[in-house]
Amino acid sequence: MHLLKWLYPGMHFKRWMLLFGGGVMLVSLGLALVFNYKYLDIIEEAIFRAVYLWKGSYDYVITTIVGIVFLVLGITLMLVATRFVIRSVISVLLPDSSEKLVDIIYEKRRLDKGPQVTVIGGGHGLSVLLRGIKQATSNVTAVVTVADDGGSSGRLREELGIIPPGDLRNCLVALADTEPLMEKLFQYRFQGGTELKGHSFGNLFIAAMTEVTGDVEKALRQSSKVLAVKGRVLPASTAHVRLDAVMEDGTLVEGESHIPEVHKHIRRVKLHPEHVEPVESALAAIREADVVILGPGSLYTSIMPNLLVDGVAETLRKSKALKIYICNVMTQPGETDGYTASMHAKAILDHAGKGAIDYVLVNSAPLPYERANILKREGICPVAVDEDVLNALGIGVVKADLVNEDEIVHHDPEKLMKNVMKMAYKLHPFIAS
Repeated sequence: MHLLKWLYPGMHFKRWMLLFGGGVMLVSLGLALVFNYKYLDIIEEAIFRAVYLWKGSYDYVITTIVGIVFLVLGITLMLVATRFVIRSVISVLLPDSSEKLVDIIYEKRRLDKGPQVTVIGGGHGLSVLLRGIKQATSNVTAVVTVADDGGSSGRLREELGIIPPGDLRNCLVALADTEPLMEKLFQYRFQGGTELKGHSFGNLFIAAMTEVTGDVEKALRQSSKVLAVKGRVLPASTAHVRLDAVMEDGTLVEGESHIPEVHKHIRRVKLHPEHVEPVESALAAIREADVVILGPGSLYTSIMPNLLVDGVAETLRKSKALKIYICNVMTQPGETDGYTASMHAKAILDHAGKGAIDYVLVNSAPLPYERANILKREGICPVAVDEDVLNALGIGVVKADLVNEDEIVHHDPEKLMKNVMKMAYKLHPFIAS
């Protein structure tokens, strides 16, 4: 059964097998011509004599059966030989994966045929989505915020003058198809009382690669090779920016990490400086996408900074892609207290303009009562789905069970992937056809 997988559609292998068979036939014909037909007559005569001694007469039916046996035996030997030739090559190139070669090729072919998906955001939510999406397509691009100013990323940004690598690192790891040890290495944070305390190895790796290559995009490409990343990870901009928030009472809060701390309602957010150059390949990824996904993640501090980079919102509005906003399962204290699903979507439209969202994907699964009560005491509540208001904004609503059973605050990667792909194939006319 395992050998039959070589015959699966899309493997790009059957054509070469047929060519190989044709070559064997031509070689056989050539040998017959070179060595003269009389030698073939000798073989046939020997078979006839063997049949005669067995049955007492020349039975051409049995001769035909013998010929078929030889034919099947020859084909079997060809297949076995081909298999072992491939295994011998792969055992050198991929020693740990030689036994799973057919599965690797089939999976790669399948993923290569997946839709072009561009996801926009940052933080934990984006990496959760990417872990699921990479199971459906390798044609995925993550456009990531560069406004993070806290933790290891903030320190490296100030000390080295680079864009914060933390969200970029998380996306690389989420899209990686590599050994668990490598993932642990990239996520490892140094301990102890040294200046390295709190820094993750992955952040330092990206920072070093940026200095070695002289360009953050090149650094991310090279880092992707190390982690065997399925897809691409791109910053929305390479500029040094700060995210500020104007609150409902008119006060200004400077810095992404400080915005949730003041616990005030946000009127809007903006970048400082206000105009920054986008990464052109990020704009191209939005333009060429079949599906563009916003979120999930912190509304104002993970999604919005990308939309404020020059050209990103405009390119998103003009894109012919199916545009999906994945609404958070729960509200976020200090950022979206009391927000409904429509309030999340309206905030995006206020910053990016009408046409930035086609559909909102919301969670419809009930949350465990006891766990929900504990979160409520912490100021975290389920996001209410006000479908009528969303429809009034010109946005469609898709409801589904999206919750991670172990962490109800977060989405489940596989559930997200299945529902996003279902929407893509059902609602996008080109993909559906």
